[in-house]
Amino acid sequence: MRVLVVGSGAREHALCVALSSDPAVAALACAPGNAGTARIAEAAPVDVTDPVAIAALATGWGADLVVVGPEVPLVAGAADAVREAGIACFGPSAEAAQIEGSKSFAKHVMAAAGVPTARSWPVGGPAELETALSESGAPYVVKDDGLAAGKGVVVTTDRDAAVAHGRAVLDAGGAVLVEEFLDGPEVSLFAVTDGTTVLPLLPAQDHKRRDDGDAGPNTGGMGAYAPLPWAPPGLVDDVLATVLQPTVDEMRRRGEPFSGLLYAGLALTSRGVRVVEFNARFGDPETEVVLPLLETPLAGLLHAAATGTLADHPPLRWRPGAAVTVVVAASGYPETPRTGDPVTGADGEGVLHAGTAVDAEGTVRSAGGRVLAVTATGPDLAAARQAAYERVAAVRLAGAHWRSDVALAAVEGRIAVPEA
Repeated sequence: MRVLVVGSGAREHALCVALSSDPAVAALACAPGNAGTARIAEAAPVDVTDPVAIAALATGWGADLVVVGPEVPLVAGAADAVREAGIACFGPSAEAAQIEGSKSFAKHVMAAAGVPTARSWPVGGPAELETALSESGAPYVVKDDGLAAGKGVVVTTDRDAAVAHGRAVLDAGGAVLVEEFLDGPEVSLFAVTDGTTVLPLLPAQDHKRRDDGDAGPNTGGMGAYAPLPWAPPGLVDDVLATVLQPTVDEMRRRGEPFSGLLYAGLALTSRGVRVVEFNARFGDPETEVVLPLLETPLAGLLHAAATGTLADHPPLRWRPGAAVTVVVAASGYPETPRTGDPVTGADGEGVLHAGTAVDAEGTVRSAGGRVLAVTATGPDLAAARQAAYERVAAVRLAGAHWRSDVALAAVEGRIAVPEA
């Protein structure tokens, strides 16, 4: 099987690592890729916002399967263009990808499917924003209704800060969603689906805030770990029955079947599981910890979803142990990340490239806010965490920043689901 991965981040590097170890994969390319993916996959330049260009690349390269990593090309219709070219594609149509592209759309789907989620107030103007904040009360949750690369949400007890974020989104021409605050720890659960059958993967937890102790601004994710030793028994089965399968069924009923990776961001509240958000693709950095624990060959799983044969796929197999990833970010991330600095120590085991590029002299340099996702596995969470930070210590990047407490609360047993 010839597999083309679309994207350039650590998620795509993690996908390429998993696919490159699959005996069924005869050739692997990553477009446009980064300095890390170039070591294990053919590099192919492409504009990821151009569905026609992606389909043309897939056709010219002779791909048997295209795996679209980021949300932007999916919302733009990349999967539609690839399938129209007669090539199997892992990723939802543009219509189905609106479950991530529009939070209001996702809320309508959840309401129709009876999926538990936070109460919300759509906002189209400053007066509606003030009214919604008064009705929701503090802590305030204010979201950019569209795509925001994981950074369009403000959770604060400061009403002025909530108003400022909402007005900034409105002034930029966007729409806003105000939601009720959900207590309890958050969980990321991925599910592979062909639009009918749904296979959930291992739950993970990421760290959205930039700084230790969940302080600082929201980011695209500063680290993650899996599995979750504190998760209630039966969590995955419960979410499959109450969230994932009803959502997939509702999308199919609407004539907008969702095929690909459905990512459920969940809050385990005192009132039960609530959906925080849906994404239409593998999450980053959770992919970096879920895939190393997946023993089932990845290419066959994704191909089955892309071709509507997931019901015939064998049950998933998982490796024992745990995985931890720590994101090494550039100075100034997420507001104004500095790029162009040389990166060394980035070719070791488990070091996944996120924002890197190679200059004319062959030097690896930072090319984005999140530069590396340093990942390790171990027999338990504590061992995986220690190994990950030992690998982080070998990385050299001027002004680099990373959290020192990824997975620490879980290791120390300080995470608990609130009781009703």
